[in-house]
Parts: sequence; C-alpha cells; structure tokens
Amino acid sequence: MTYTDVPLVEISGLSKSYGRHQVLSDLDLSLPPGIHALLGPNGAGKTTLVNILSTLVPATSGEARVLGMDVRRDRKRLQGLISLTGQYAAVDGSLSGMENMLMMGELFGLSRKDARRRADELLESFDLTGASGRRTSTYSGGMRRKLDIAVSLIAGPQLIFLDEPTTGLDTRSRQALWDEINSLADAGTSIVLTTQYLEEADVLADRIMVLNDGGIVADGTPSQLKERVGGSTIQLHDDAGHIVETLPTAGSAADVAREVAEVARRRPDVGITVRTPTMDEVFLELTGIATPSTTASPSTAATPATTTKEVTS
Repeated sequence: MTYTDVPLVEISGLSKSYGRHQVLSDLDLSLPPGIHALLGPNGAGKTTLVNILSTLVPATSGEARVLGMDVRRDRKRLQGLISLTGQYAAVDGSLSGMENMLMMGELFGLSRKDARRRADELLESFDLTGASGRRTSTYSGGMRRKLDIAVSLIAGPQLIFLDEPTTGLDTRSRQALWDEINSLADAGTSIVLTTQYLEEADVLADRIMVLNDGGIVADGTPSQLKERVGGSTIQLHDDAGHIVETLPTAGSAADVAREVAEVARRRPDVGITVRTPTMDEVFLELTGIATPSTTASPSTAATPATTTKEVTS
C-alpha cells in the first residue's frame, strides 16, 4: 500500500478530557501528506493531540485515523509506521550514543549494516560523532536532545511526530534538524510538529494549524494566515531611518509595484521598506495572547522578524 493515496491524518469530532478539564473539544481536521505545524500557547492541547494521533493516549470521544488506520483498532500496525519524539529526551543513559542508534534501528527492522550506515549519517548531521562511543548519561542536556531526535529519524518512518523538537538546541543543531526534515519530506516522509518557534513553522510547514482553548482557531498555509492579519505595507523612511509614512496595499505584487512607483515619483528622496505580517502577529491576532518568549530562536534573535526589501532612489 502507498500511504500517499490516503489522508495523512483524519479526525472527526475528536475530544479529550481529564476529569472535568477538557483539553480538546470536537476537532475536525484532514491533512494530506507533507509538513504540518501545530501552533498554540501552552495548554492549548498540542501535545495531547500529538499523543492521541501517535497512539499513546486514547481520545475521550470522536474518531482519528492516521495513514488510513484507526489509532485505536490498528494501534500495533500503525506503531510500526510512525515515530514520535516527545518534549523530553528518552534515550537509554546506560548505552552509548551509537548503541542507542543501533538498538532503535534494529527494533524498526533495519539490518545491522543499514542501521550502522544511517546512524553514522545522523550522528554526523547532529555533531555527535565524537561522542558516539560515550554513555549518554555523560551527555549534556542538549546532546541528549539531539540524540533523541536522531534516534527517531533512523528508520525513515512514513510519518514522524516531533513535539517541540528544537527546544534547547543550539543554532547549528536547529539548522541541522531543519535540513533533515526537508530531506525527509523530499523523500516522501511526512512530518507533524508542534513548536513555539513561530519562525520555525513559517520556514518549514506547508500548512499550519493554530490551537487555542482546545479548538482549531485557524488552518492554512503561512501566507494565508498572514493575509488574515493584513496585506503588505510600504514604509517610507527619512535619512535617519525613521518611518515618516505608512501606506497599506492590497498585498499583490502588482499593487505593491504600483505603490512603490507612485512613491518614487512623488517622494524620490525617501527610503522604502515593503513589510509583510510576521507569524508573531498572526499568533497574537488569532489567540489574543502575546507570543511566547521562546518565539525568537537564537538563530534569529538579532534579525528583524519582518520580511523586508529596501528600495532607495
């Protein structure tokens, strides 16, 4: 069976409660193969939804199918086709990094040779080759996290769930994971990730779902979600870089070009910046909650969050 012939995820009327506390409420969703991101504030239900879809937690009500299989009735079969990396590293501290990799590869049915080849590739990608022979109990927290992610990628599953995978990773490791995610997607593996790094969802995801108070409050491509906040604006700057005028646009390339041409005609002395909404603004607009302090990743903390293009006359 080719799993590209069925929806990646289908949920209908899905709810989850713990006692009187309802975490998810009557969710309906259908996802095609690809890279999908779940955004939302702490407590929105992201991890709970991932745990249900990855067969770890049963829903209170409703239905969920992954790769065409019911997450309850087909649980054992489905577990051989998916992989999950949770928020906390779960590697065996008594084994070395390489031993953890080889053990998981063989559990997923890889030959010893193929497991070793894939382990070597991933350990190099995550800069763990030099520590691969050491017990992981001696690893730093960041190293254990990198190994945990590498272990989840070793068998090339049909679908990988990544629950806040880059939390605690340095810039190089975060970029390595992004590269690996894109490589897996190019090879036909789908990814569902939760993240509080809004730029991460913007860069990686084909489609983003925003959860808030147990419900999906928005669903679309990054561009579609940004359009809900507003179209591109043109900012006019004086010689000191101060904004002296802001002009709204309809957002299309043609409209932006017309506005820029008009500004160049009437005010040839100013600098121009074309600004699009950021995922931070989308998050705030859709949830009414300020973006988490972790939204600015170390790789982008010193970079403006807007997409800009300078045009000077």
